Amino acid sequence: MQLDSPFQLTYCTNIHPGEHWDEVFQSLKTHTLPIKQSVAPDQPFGIGLRLSDLASREILAGDALTEFKAWLGEHDLYVFTMNGFPYGGFHHQRVKDEVHAPDWTTPERLAYTIRLFDILGELLPAGMEGGISTSPISYKYWHKTPADLEAATEKGIQHMLEVARHLHHWETEKGVWMHLDIEPEPDGILENTQEVLDFYRDQLIPHGIAKFGEWFGYSPEESAKLIRRYLTICYDVCHFAVAYEAPSMTFAAFEQADIPIGKIQISAALKATFPQDPQQRAPWAQAFGAFNESTYLHQVIARTQSGDLVQYPDLPQALDQILLPEVAEWRTHFHVPIFLEDYHLLQPTQDAIIATLEAIQQRPNCRHLEVETYTWDVLPKDMQTDLTSSISRELEWVLNQFA
Repeated sequence: MQLDSPFQLTYCTNIHPGEHWDEVFQSLKTHTLPIKQSVAPDQPFGIGLRLSDLASREILAGDALTEFKAWLGEHDLYVFTMNGFPYGGFHHQRVKDEVHAPDWTTPERLAYTIRLFDILGELLPAGMEGGISTSPISYKYWHKTPADLEAATEKGIQHMLEVARHLHHWETEKGVWMHLDIEPEPDGILENTQEVLDFYRDQLIPHGIAKFGEWFGYSPEESAKLIRRYLTICYDVCHFAVAYEAPSMTFAAFEQADIPIGKIQISAALKATFPQDPQQRAPWAQAFGAFNESTYLHQVIARTQSGDLVQYPDLPQALDQILLPEVAEWRTHFHVPIFLEDYHLLQPTQDAIIATLEAIQQRPNCRHLEVETYTWDVLPKDMQTDLTSSISRELEWVLNQFA
C-alpha cells in the first residue's frame, strides 16, 4: 500500500505454501483479500508476489496472466515487487542451503529471473517502478577453493548483467523501470556490508562498464549509472542484524559508494546475551533448541567477549558450542514475527527494524518495503497463530512505527 511518503508497503507471499500457480492464486484469495480489508480497506493494496519456477511458467500459459491482472483490478490490488530468491519448493520439505539452487552460475536461474521480470512488467501499474529480490549469487560453502569462489562470482555477474541488459530494453522500449535486488545473507557469496562494497567497486561495476559499452556503446560513466539503476541491493533487516551491522552504518556506507537499495525486507532475527558462566546456559540452549527445525537454514553468528565474530552454518553446529566460555552473544537467522518483543529468554532484533524505519523516514533511500516472516508453520507450537490475522498484525505494527 502507498504510505504518506515515498514508500510502498506490503508483505511477501512466500509465507503461503504453493508451488503451482493455481495454489498461489488460491492463497491470495484466501489470505490477501482479508488482509487488505483489515489494513487498507479504502485504498489500493500492493502485493509482494512469490512465484516458483513452475508457477512462473504456468501463469504464462493460456489466459492465466490476463485473468490475474483483471482480478487485481477488480479487488483494488496491484503487484510492485516479487521474491525471486526461492526457485523451487519452499514449504513442507527440506530447503536449507538448496534455497540458493539453481544459483546464479546456471542458465536456469537466469531464465527464471528474466521470466519473472516479464511477468512483473505486465502487472506493474503505469509509472510505478518494480523490483525482484534474488540470491546473493550462490551459497558460499558450495565452492571449496578461493578460485572456485571467484569463478562462481564472475559467472554470476555475467548472468546478472544479462538481466540488466533485459531491463534496459524494458525501460527504453516500454518505459517500464525495474531492478534486480540482490539480497545478502549469512553464508551467501555476499553476506555483509563490506562484501557488497567490494563486489560493486571491484567486480560488478568494472564488468558492467565493459559489457554496456560493448552492447550499447555507452561511456563508462553512463554504463556505471545504468548498472546501479538495474542491479540494486535488497536490504533484509534480519540478515544484517545477524551480522551485527547497524542500519545507519550500512546505509551510510552504501550511500557513500553510490550503491542503491531497491527493497528493504522488514524481518527480525533472534538474539541472546549469555551468562559468563557456561554452566548457567542450559536454559538458553533449551530456548534456542526449540527453534532447531529441519526446513530452513538458521545460521548463527556468535560474538565473543573480545568482540570477534564466529559463524556457524546452522543451529545444530552452534548448539554443540554453546558452552564455550568466550562466547558472549548469539544471533540466529530465523525470521520470527516482528511485532513480538521477547521470546522468553530470547529477544528479536526488533530494535534493528525500528532503527531502519527511523533512518529511511529521515533520509529515504528506498521505496519498496516488504514484511518477510515466512516461518509461521515451523515456529514452536505455542507461537503459531492464525496466519491471516498475524500478517495483518505485522503490517499494522509497521504502520504504527510510521505513525
